[in-house]
Amino acid sequence: MAVQALGLTIHAFDRVELQRASEARENAVRSFNLWRALIISPPERRATIIAEADLPSTLIASYDAQATTPRNLRPIPIEMARHFRLDTAAPGTLPAPPRRYRATEIHSGQLGPHSFAVSMRFPDQGWLNLTFRHPHPRPWHSDTFLIAFIAMSVTAALLVWWGVRRLTRPVADLAAAAERLGRDVNAPALPETGPEEIATAAAAFNTMAANIRRFVADRTQMLAAISHDLRTPITRLRLRAEFLDDDEQRAKMLADLAEMEAMIASTLAFARDDAANEPASSVDLASLARTVLDEAADASPEHAEEIAFEGPEHLVLRVRPMALKRALSNLVGNALKYGDAARLTLDRRGESVVMLLDDTGPGIPEAAHEKVFQPFQRIEGSRNRETGGTGLGLTIARSILRAHGGEVTLHNREEGGLRVAIRLPG
Repeated sequence: MAVQALGLTIHAFDRVELQRASEARENAVRSFNLWRALIISPPERRATIIAEADLPSTLIASYDAQATTPRNLRPIPIEMARHFRLDTAAPGTLPAPPRRYRATEIHSGQLGPHSFAVSMRFPDQGWLNLTFRHPHPRPWHSDTFLIAFIAMSVTAALLVWWGVRRLTRPVADLAAAAERLGRDVNAPALPETGPEEIATAAAAFNTMAANIRRFVADRTQMLAAISHDLRTPITRLRLRAEFLDDDEQRAKMLADLAEMEAMIASTLAFARDDAANEPASSVDLASLARTVLDEAADASPEHAEEIAFEGPEHLVLRVRPMALKRALSNLVGNALKYGDAARLTLDRRGESVVMLLDDTGPGIPEAAHEKVFQPFQRIEGSRNRETGGTGLGLTIARSILRAHGGEVTLHNREEGGLRVAIRLPG
């Protein structure tokens, strides 16, 4: 666009230079023709000839008894003289015409930055006084210039937009593919098209995605194998525990074995990440949240009065329903288990959907807000020592929410309790 503006400016000033030279030459030709017509005419006819002459607005002529050009004027500048064809003569003089047309005396000089005067004396009597006004520069004075400028600017802008879009579209596709890969490890591959550099970047991205998928698959297969191998000795231990005569020891051993099985099942479910394979669909998030709270109230009737929902009657969002329900169930379950309450608020804020889950428990130390999202981390000392779990509930919930492109954070409330803030793209 800068080159476009510079080119138009150069064109405009070149046009001005041509216009000024053309008008100046016309004035010079008119003035010499007028002098020739007057010098061959009787003195009494000269004033009439000047009055009847068709002169441009930049040339003023008069027939007077005396010269009107002051003698103390500055010489005509060379640049101005060149336009009026005065540059071939000596400074202050006009080009010498044939002898019979020559003036007996000439006075000339500059009147202002754009004008000068010339007085020429006739051989018989009288003076021809001429005032030349150099035309002012008018670089943008044209009926079609504005239309041409707008047309060329719009064309240039469209070409710039097209070129930028053509160059940045593959980069935008690469960014979108990276975002999809962050949400879904099984996202489709990126087309390896476009300029050589973009195609090379796309191929490297696809290779990276394939390596990630292979790593996740190997990890899942390994955990599944470990889980399968551990269940066999756990089953044998359970059978042997049944033959113990000590009822108390038998009950403790069976409880430990049940806890081991639960931990193995939770670990395998987290490693498989079944939520990533669930197709997304349009779901009424308000109804889903109320369903989770109702099920929590049925499972914990002693906390039913502390379970509440606040938000719109309907809020449709495209999500993986079973996965999101699992995440909300984990969060609501933690709120009831450790905070004795679950008050969920649902709201749409701009382009995001926000859910706030408040409880009335002791909260979590701020230094441990990130730590509790790590696998197998439990901050029992800050909550309730009589409750337990595998330490994967919050980890699974955050994994599911991040797979939806959202985020979950923890905040201690000033009035007491913990607030879980969930943000999903709307």
